[in-house]
Amino acid sequence: MNADTPHLRRMKFRAWHRGTRESDYTVGGFFDRYHATWNEEEIAWFERFMEEQDADIMGWAMGTIPVPDEWKGPMMDRFLKLDFVKIV
Repeated sequence: MNADTPHLRRMKFRAWHRGTRESDYTVGGFFDRYHATWNEEEIAWFERFMEEQDADIMGWAMGTIPVPDEWKGPMMDRFLKLDFVKIV
């Protein structure tokens, strides 16, 4: 999908403006790393994902709380790798 569409620009903004720096790097980094390969279903998954609370997303990422069944699948598997978080 073209990264310069208004829809994707809005998604990127929301991904990078979560409210905490940790969530920004995690959700925003995931978007930056993978969005160019997403199909419509995966984009819809990510949009729903961004509606979740930052504390839950970070808990899933850190492994401190279990991922609910409704979120399990290939997209969450990719997210949990955290291979997109840059540590400086």
